[in-house]
Amino acid sequence: MSKRILIVDDEPDLLLTLEYNFKKEGYQTTTASNGAEALEAAFASPPPDLVVLDLMLPDMAGTEICRKLRSQESTQHLPVVMLTAKGEEIDRVVGFEVGADDYVIKPFSVRELLLRVQAVLRRSEAQDPATSEAIAFGVLRMEPESHRVSVSGEPIHLTALEFRLLHCFLSRKGRVQTRDALLAEVWGIHAEQTTRTVDTHVKRLREKLGEAGRYIETLRGVGYRFSERP
Repeated sequence: MSKRILIVDDEPDLLLTLEYNFKKEGYQTTTASNGAEALEAAFASPPPDLVVLDLMLPDMAGTEICRKLRSQESTQHLPVVMLTAKGEEIDRVVGFEVGADDYVIKPFSVRELLLRVQAVLRRSEAQDPATSEAIAFGVLRMEPESHRVSVSGEPIHLTALEFRLLHCFLSRKGRVQTRDALLAEVWGIHAEQTTRTVDTHVKRLREKLGEAGRYIETLRGVGYRFSERP
């Protein structure tokens, strides 16, 4: 069955262009021109498989929509690719902080967007762990099959990307992970993208993990390393 893409943008011409091209590639599409319509479509049953979300909408910011999607269980892991005319690094960082999976800056080629969407969908479809067995490490417990993480018995809600990042660390305990290596492994992108993306997500992951956040060590000028022992 073809994937369902929700396209959210307040520019009618761009909305029609994207809808046409996604359908041409075999996707099913739903469109929305404001935040209210976007949330209604995203929370529909079944939800879309991915959202292409403009950052600047007439009734609410795309970042706020992304926050709302991440706050609901049904859409917590829904992949989001943000579109924006803003190209400053701080805007990209904010987009990733609220849970966007990728960020495409206007003007862009439709082909580039399609390739980005395909990459995000592949990552979301891929089984995150190499094993379905639960992983216990000190106060941290990860259950790949049910996509659950807990610290000292308390559930921790992670986005799909944060889950992949944590699993990457856990599977390479004691080994140095450069930012470029994490970008390639977790995000599927390479060094031409800002490595600030990695720092932002590691910071958020640490915050969510609470006392278990100390297992992720920062190696200044190099990258990160997950503790070899609790």
